[in-house]
Amino acid sequence: QTKPKFDNLILFSLPIFLGKCQKTLTIDEEVAKLLELKARLGGDDGKHQFVLKTAKGTRDYNPKQMAIREKVFNTIISCFKRHGAETIDTPVFELKETLTGKYGEDSKLIYDLKDQGGELLSLRYDLTVPFARYLAMNKITNIKRYHIAKVYRRDNPAMTRGRYREFYQCDFDIAGQYDAMIPDAECLKIVHEILSELDLGDFRIKVNDRRILDGMFAVCGVPDDKFRTICSTVDKLDKMPWEDVKKEMVNEKGLSEEAADQIGEYVSMQGGMDLAERLLQDHKMSQSKQACAGLSDIKLLFSFLQLFQVTDKVVFDLSLARGLDYYTGIIYEAVLTQAGESVSVGSVAGGGRYDGLVGMFDPKGRKVPCVGVSIGIERIFSIMEQKAEASAEKVRTTEVQVMVASAQKNLLEERLRLVTELWNAGIKAEVMYKKNPKLLSQLQHCEESGIPLVAILGEQELKDGVVKLRVVATREEIDIARTDLTSEIRRRTSEA
Repeated sequence: QTKPKFDNLILFSLPIFLGKCQKTLTIDEEVAKLLELKARLGGDDGKHQFVLKTAKGTRDYNPKQMAIREKVFNTIISCFKRHGAETIDTPVFELKETLTGKYGEDSKLIYDLKDQGGELLSLRYDLTVPFARYLAMNKITNIKRYHIAKVYRRDNPAMTRGRYREFYQCDFDIAGQYDAMIPDAECLKIVHEILSELDLGDFRIKVNDRRILDGMFAVCGVPDDKFRTICSTVDKLDKMPWEDVKKEMVNEKGLSEEAADQIGEYVSMQGGMDLAERLLQDHKMSQSKQACAGLSDIKLLFSFLQLFQVTDKVVFDLSLARGLDYYTGIIYEAVLTQAGESVSVGSVAGGGRYDGLVGMFDPKGRKVPCVGVSIGIERIFSIMEQKAEASAEKVRTTEVQVMVASAQKNLLEERLRLVTELWNAGIKAEVMYKKNPKLLSQLQHCEESGIPLVAILGEQELKDGVVKLRVVATREEIDIARTDLTSEIRRRTSEA
């Protein structure tokens, strides 16, 4: 009588039992996974093994890379100084509210710092907003300054194209009330000089004006409240085809198809002073006072650019938008049009006029007109690095002019005396950190690190009051009186 009951019990219990087995299997699998992870991270001895790497979107620079980077910086700084700029520095983090609302849709890329129980802070996103804060805070109404420092963006990095989360910016800005387009033209001249001097390949500087864009949006039927967001979409034209940009305007931003098509006609236009003149006659554009003011300034700008001899590289391009909210007038961007097959980099410099930004920080809203340019050092650096890799030319990572060497033993003190004389005379010199180094290994070190000269000491040289100076490249050797050594080293290294 109990058998059917028992069978029923088995039938009832079986799913529960199987379920528990399944659960046990799943738990076992999970435990196995955790044990495997634990083995990868390290044993029970408390030694936590972690992967040694730099944070996402950042990188280290080895001595060779730093030598190339230093050369680029020197070219840029000497150009800024040639144009009469002074330099400043600002903190790497700012109050969060200083940065809020200045970057349009890019605000989401700002790094906020964890609240440390005090002020809410963010890492700087660029050098322009801190500059405007600096002007307002110190009541400065005119300055021509450059600033080279690191900025931070929570972007999706494309390291090969020179896009990082931590990177340098090189900014040049002119603040002050001046006559129209003169400082703006000088900023473009600076971009032209730097890109020509760095010899990166062919480039083009695209120019437009925020007032022309806003006027164009107005006459094409874009509602006022959509200007900035449509501007951000137009800014993607260098990365996306017009069809995709139009789709975003219509489907995501809610613009009418008709308005988008009209914008499409204008943003395909490129030219020079002639295009500005043609648009001033355009029946639609001429209805916008804003656009007409911008077009007149573009004409004036081109007349100054002709005097600065840079019109060969500058093009008036209606598709240029630059997404940042703070621009009020002229905007520009330099792009490389050919930098070798392997390198695909976009913009290498950009900037514009931002007359309202300082007023945002001033308690009385006093405006300080500003125009500036930012050189995209990381992208330039990517190209320079690849060019150096491709060429057989050896990059020197030190500036040592001479190696103080000895041909015999027990001359350490004499080598140290001589290297001290050279250092005291301002000569860049080096000595091997060994009591009795082999002459061959000293000469090899010079060849490997590109040191051009070797000052060799021996018993005979010390008696005669001379130093044997060897030219590493030619292996030529001459005896030089010790008193004449520094001037001879200077003469030979300045010739090189």
